[in-house]
Amino acid sequence: MRSSIDNKKSGDRDLKLLRRLLRARDRMDAAPHEDWPVSRLARVSGASEAYFARAFRDAFGLPPHRYLLARRVERAKALLRDTDLPIIDIALQTGWNSLGTFGRTFRDVTGESPSALRRQMRQAPGDLDQVPHCFVSAAHRPHLTMAVSEKRRRTKADTLELSNGGT
Repeated sequence: MRSSIDNKKSGDRDLKLLRRLLRARDRMDAAPHEDWPVSRLARVSGASEAYFARAFRDAFGLPPHRYLLARRVERAKALLRDTDLPIIDIALQTGWNSLGTFGRTFRDVTGESPSALRRQMRQAPGDLDQVPHCFVSAAHRPHLTMAVSEKRRRTKADTLELSNGGT
């Protein structure tokens, strides 16, 4: 009897924590161009920084920084596809402070530079006006299961291995 009561209390705590984590994630989604250090997100969710970072990763599968990075890249891809804005304006609107950082991070995440991706998306046949926006966004969402710096190091190591005759 006691264990079922304890489980119910634990389940209530988990739901309350999830609501607080969703509140922080919704704030990031609403303003991905803003700075969202873990300290700010932890205040939004009412948790300590370490606990928030760990709980966010457990709940959503990505640390908060990678989640925000994915949202910024996703938004930048949509702006590249749907507007004629200069790339520097897209970089600034999506939260980067420098064009160099934006370009390098964008290329590391997507495998292409912003201008190359814009050309490719415009040349690709298909009428996306008939597809619900949420499906288009999900299809173009970057997969960040590893840190961008890890991805960059892994790509460089693979290139070196191939150039040295490795398989």
